[in-house]
Amino acid sequence: MGFDPATLAYDSRGLIPVVAQDHASGEVLMVAWMNAEAVARTVETGRVTYWSRSRAAFWVKGETSGHVQRLVELRVDCDRDCLLALVEQEGPACHTNRRSCFYTAVRSEEEVEILRPEA
Repeated sequence: MGFDPATLAYDSRGLIPVVAQDHASGEVLMVAWMNAEAVARTVETGRVTYWSRSRAAFWVKGETSGHVQRLVELRVDCDRDCLLALVEQEGPACHTNRRSCFYTAVRSEEEVEILRPEA
């Protein structure tokens, strides 16, 4: 008996949020969305595949940028409505050329940049 993406709890648009985390460091890299087919493709290929809401198309992380995410393990939360993708990230994860999409922090009521773009 294998994993069935249809058993997950998708929202009204058929999507589920996915947190991508570096499997070695624990660093949270990004949050994106998958539909059932993107989940299935990710599990089958080991290449993290998201659903782009803006383009209404599949998006294999790194396909155009070369900043590939390889799936190490996919975890399902207790309510089955959110996924954690433990990944091996090659290059920056963020489209701003930063390691993580979480590159600003609120400190002392100010928003400050904590990660600069990679060279």
